[in-house]
Amino acid sequence: MNPNELYPRDHRGLSHKASQETFISLVQLDPEPILDAYQQGGADFDPTRDASPSSDDAGEGGSLADSIHSLKSSGSGGTAGGIGLGTGTASLGLSGGGHGAIYYLTRIQRYSSYTFSLFGALHLATTSVIPLLARSVPASESYLLLAREIYQTPLSEPLLVALPIVAHVGAGLLARLLRRRQNLKRYYGVGSDEKTHGLIAKPTARFLRSGWPRLSWIALSGYVSTLAVAAHAFMNRGLPLMVEGDSANIGLAYVAHGFVRHPWTSWAAYAALLGVGCGHMVWGWAKWFGVSQGAGWKLERHTGVSEVDRTARRRRRRRLILINAVAAAATALWAAGGLGVVARGGETLGWVGKVYDGLYDMVPFFA
Repeated sequence: MNPNELYPRDHRGLSHKASQETFISLVQLDPEPILDAYQQGGADFDPTRDASPSSDDAGEGGSLADSIHSLKSSGSGGTAGGIGLGTGTASLGLSGGGHGAIYYLTRIQRYSSYTFSLFGALHLATTSVIPLLARSVPASESYLLLAREIYQTPLSEPLLVALPIVAHVGAGLLARLLRRRQNLKRYYGVGSDEKTHGLIAKPTARFLRSGWPRLSWIALSGYVSTLAVAAHAFMNRGLPLMVEGDSANIGLAYVAHGFVRHPWTSWAAYAALLGVGCGHMVWGWAKWFGVSQGAGWKLERHTGVSEVDRTARRRRRRRLILINAVAAAATALWAAGGLGVVARGGETLGWVGKVYDGLYDMVPFFA
């Protein structure tokens, strides 16, 4: 007797389930690892390439030779058989050598965020967690002064604060410029007007021809966070050094004094700093750990199979909700102590309060 006739129902169920799970896993493959491997060879995968008609250039005369020449010139290593097999695999990130500038810039951006996160965790503890537990600004000041002995020394402040920020932002900006240069060279060369005419909308065509990569939420929040952090550092560190020569008298009471004397500006500034900053840090860490890939509310790639699309959509939405929930929790924790306790600490009186007023009056937004 045929074994399949004994258990026909179980056999079909197992086969159907295994095929469905395999198909879902293939659909959910995220392009980020491929993008990272492609960048290792010094090349850059343009996320808008699929939407650009320039990907059909292989059918035009001479474009195949130009592509082979591009692969040869971008790789490092010898040729195999005179056709550049060694350089081709190196440029695609299939070998250990030949890393390009974007590869190293991405690593600088990543590892600098690790260093700055140490300062961020310490700053969160002294400006939010401890005030939240102590329920008092004066009782929390000593912990802030103690933490400054760690991150505000002549050696630790540049290494833990200044250098990581400059490296993180600078590497990101430089990598974006290099991606634009590579996009213009590889995909949006001479004749792009004719290639895109009539196939995509004019605003989209102009954006594609500009060569700029897509501006993601992480990148946009990073630029906003840079401005917010720079303003915060200027008010609490740079301005006292310029006016008073040091920032020994600047602490939680200085922040609380600003909320009393200039409430609207202070609340708006710190709400933006905490909201955008925490969101950027959480999404950035999610990206480093590979969690943000595939997170979204809508399904980008439809398979036509309703059950598979439903499962994929649920997975994307769960990731999106999870990351946003962590970002909201981090923002709420920082705001609970920073805005709930420090901001309500009250005005500082005496000559110290006059010093605070003089510092705030030097800034046009507070004057």
